[in-house]
Amino acid sequence: MSAKLILLILGLSSLLLPASEKPNILFFLVDDLGTQDTSVPFLYDKQNKPVTTNLNQLYHTPNMENLASNGRIFTNAYAYSICSPTRVSIVTGLNAPRHRVTQWTHPKTYKSEPGAIETENIKNPTWNTKGVPENIPLLPKLMQKAGYATLFAGKAHFGPDDTPNGDPKNIGFDINIAGFGGGGPGSYWGKYNYSAAHRKGGHDWDIPGLEKYHGTDTFLTEAITLEMMEAIEGAVQAEKPFFAYMSQYAVHVPFFYPDERFVKNYPELNGDDLAFATLVEGMDKSLGDLIQKLDSLGVAEDTLVIFYSDNGSAGTMGSEPLRGKKGTRFEGGSRVPLIVAWAKPDPKNKFQQALPIAKQSVEFSLVACMDMMPTILSIAGVEHPNPKRMDGFDISPYIIGKDAKRPQEFLVHFPHKHANSLFSTYIKDDWKVIYSYATETWELYNIARDVSEVDNLAKKNPKRLYSLGNAMIHALDQYKASYPISIQTGEPVKPTFASSGK
Repeated sequence: MSAKLILLILGLSSLLLPASEKPNILFFLVDDLGTQDTSVPFLYDKQNKPVTTNLNQLYHTPNMENLASNGRIFTNAYAYSICSPTRVSIVTGLNAPRHRVTQWTHPKTYKSEPGAIETENIKNPTWNTKGVPENIPLLPKLMQKAGYATLFAGKAHFGPDDTPNGDPKNIGFDINIAGFGGGGPGSYWGKYNYSAAHRKGGHDWDIPGLEKYHGTDTFLTEAITLEMMEAIEGAVQAEKPFFAYMSQYAVHVPFFYPDERFVKNYPELNGDDLAFATLVEGMDKSLGDLIQKLDSLGVAEDTLVIFYSDNGSAGTMGSEPLRGKKGTRFEGGSRVPLIVAWAKPDPKNKFQQALPIAKQSVEFSLVACMDMMPTILSIAGVEHPNPKRMDGFDISPYIIGKDAKRPQEFLVHFPHKHANSLFSTYIKDDWKVIYSYATETWELYNIARDVSEVDNLAKKNPKRLYSLGNAMIHALDQYKASYPISIQTGEPVKPTFASSGK
């Protein structure tokens, strides 16, 4: 996409505030990156000191390290355990049980239900296979209406291609680079046209709009970064503030396409492990390249960077000391890295004076994906038509070290098939309760003391179990969650304490 075309798309309007009146926002979203898939430590001990794990020592993410040193990391950030629910929550501010995208959506058609389950007793609930709900306020549309250039690049996965959600431009983005209904790439290699067809994998996962890189050695992560940098430059030239939603396909499968630029950095690895590690480092280079581009354009001081992931790790080397990974009911499935910093700290900058972020600072409060929309709107000075209709909270006070008064709770509802099937989890303060629908069993953990979720306290602490379990059921009902369906009765299957072990 040429700079002239970008200028034409963005246009200019005398009714809009100039770029100098609004901060730019770079929302950098990674796919399937857990807290252990980086050289930045996100685990802290009882003395609030960082714990560097073996996996932290393995990966090379110097640009994440720089971002963290310039701003604030969140040690207790959560997302849903798979991608689509998180991505829909980011742009709606709603909890997944409310918007009902509780499973990943098919790349091509809403008539398909990925991971549909059927046990002896239970079948799939009714859920929103179309993705982003209709007729509700959306983050990119509100930013667009407020005068922002809204730029999208990478993995969208807001809904299938046979719905309007298949094209990010239909939900409020001025520019869409490489986004479609799919949640992963057919290939990361330009020489294969970013398609799985060369390995007889069909065309459902072909990445659109990058034809100029076909037949080249340009890795997908790099191609998307180059295109986003050009789109940002176009917004700067048009003198518009920008909301750049940079959504890398990395580090999602397939893992048999290593990023050759970084292979030499991991002599001890091979196969999928090597490919995954190079995907991580390529993602990190993208972050650094974008920040460098902002600096060269003279807008780094005016640009807030929010680094986030859509679910826990899908990495080949696990999530230790966290238990589980993507798709599971455990912390490895939902704990994600979150870093917020100005691209170039400058205490004299007016935007940074309004949102002063201390360097090398840490926030221990729980935050989650539905908080992104109200927070970004608040920082951008953009009003939501009905803020009480959002489930998320404005966590911008946390970013500057103040109390955001966010309830320390998070509900995950996954009545589907994946790595762990049919579960709901609920965190409140230091405690986490898990219900598995297929087995009608409960788990209870104190995740402050037992982050590895080794000691199931369900039988040892029934009072806590019933209190937290009932709070979870109340929250599910409040959000009108879709429960699995009993094959025998046709009725919803709700959590029960019948098999709790009392």
